[in-house]
Amino acid sequence: MVCYNKLINDFSERIRLYNMATKKKRLSRIPALPKTTQYIWWACRLSLFIWGVWGMLHGYTSEFIQATFAIIFTHLWDMFQLFGGMSFIKKVPYYLQTMLNVFICLACVVGTTLNTRTDFDGVDIPEHIFAGYLATTGAFIISGIMQKDKHPIKVSVQALFAMGCGVMLLVGWEFYEFTMDRLYGFVMQHGQKPYAYGLTDTMVDLMLGSGGCLVAMFIEAFRKVGLFGEGKEERRKAWLEERAAVKKEKALQKLKENEE
Repeated sequence: MVCYNKLINDFSERIRLYNMATKKKRLSRIPALPKTTQYIWWACRLSLFIWGVWGMLHGYTSEFIQATFAIIFTHLWDMFQLFGGMSFIKKVPYYLQTMLNVFICLACVVGTTLNTRTDFDGVDIPEHIFAGYLATTGAFIISGIMQKDKHPIKVSVQALFAMGCGVMLLVGWEFYEFTMDRLYGFVMQHGQKPYAYGLTDTMVDLMLGSGGCLVAMFIEAFRKVGLFGEGKEERRKAWLEERAAVKKEKALQKLKENEE
């Protein structure tokens, strides 16, 4: 498992050196992942693989296909970091992929298994909360990275943007569930039951996910301004500098408008 990450790092370094020699676009250097993180990632991938193979051997081919795509998604960070070049993606922290891997593993191995083989549907509650939290956290981090190179962004604006993106993804997922129910006869929204039941399921899912979005919005905003977390003094200082830069930019813009 550790060798796998080293292989990716070595391959990226070869491409980076080759591009430097040929004066092509330089790729970013991939940071080495902590061993604990690698173990978590591979535990998720191994669980998905075993679950998919078991499903295929017992006649659930769809589960094997689902596991295959899920394993591919657990490699997003590796692929983005490897081929992201000098783009913003190289700055995306690996812990975002860790949360995504854990979510995918739980949703497939635990959630899908319980939903298809038992009458227990309570697993949807933590899944939708986690999904909203993950979507909002990702949107907050990525928006900050993309905007920082242009000009500082206010924490309140960044938080609201992340919240909006998270809710939008939740709505998109409900669109997907509705489409699958209508086209293929699935029961993702319990659409085959009385419509009031399906509507209740959809609205509860959206409310649970939005709750996760709200929690993530406040946590990421408070973390950015340095109220808690590791390295909060440095983050507090960086936030104060960004806020001062925003005020200076507004003052200069107002001065320019008055002169005109």
